[in-house]
Amino acid sequence: MNTNLQRAIVLSLLVLLMAATRSHVFSHFTPVPDASWAVFFIGGFYLRGWSRWAFPLLMVLAVGIDWAVITGHGQSFWSHYCVSPGYWLLVPAHLAMWMGGLWLRSNYAGAGVPALGRLAASLVATVALCHLFAQGGFYWLSDAVAEPTFAGWAKNYGDWFGPYLQGAAMFVAVAAIAQLVGEQVARHAGPLAHDRKTQH
Repeated sequence: MNTNLQRAIVLSLLVLLMAATRSHVFSHFTPVPDASWAVFFIGGFYLRGWSRWAFPLLMVLAVGIDWAVITGHGQSFWSHYCVSPGYWLLVPAHLAMWMGGLWLRSNYAGAGVPALGRLAASLVATVALCHLFAQGGFYWLSDAVAEPTFAGWAKNYGDWFGPYLQGAAMFVAVAAIAQLVGEQVARHAGPLAHDRKTQH
């Protein structure tokens, strides 16, 4: 399987995952959390060579899903509770997740304990930064908070950081397990293919 085909498969899976989970993003209380943050992190790891257009594509998809969900409920996108000037800070928020995946890929030499440590550290750091943009944009720039204060912002940031980190980690863990399994299969398939060649 060539690299472009692998990337196309990964991109297709990420598009489907976002479409399946982000459509519930405005209800906040669903059995399956929004996978968008994890999608951008995973995309940065696997789609490094396609970053120039894959990131904008996924960003447009995210906004498109939001628009479809809001207008599908008979509401105006531009006057919705969640769409404020701070909404557009989702671009640097998602870019932070993408850059975290890029950084992890550039420091990746195969599955192992060091790689797991870097995965955990990069995921926590990028979710923290992503949440800073996303939550901060909503808290400080929307009309939803009548009298914003630093203490109120800090409490809101802390209240939501755990759930968002947990949601992203769940999807990233699945991708990490798939990566590990894929490496193990490739490692064992190599000697088998070599043995078959030597037998002919």
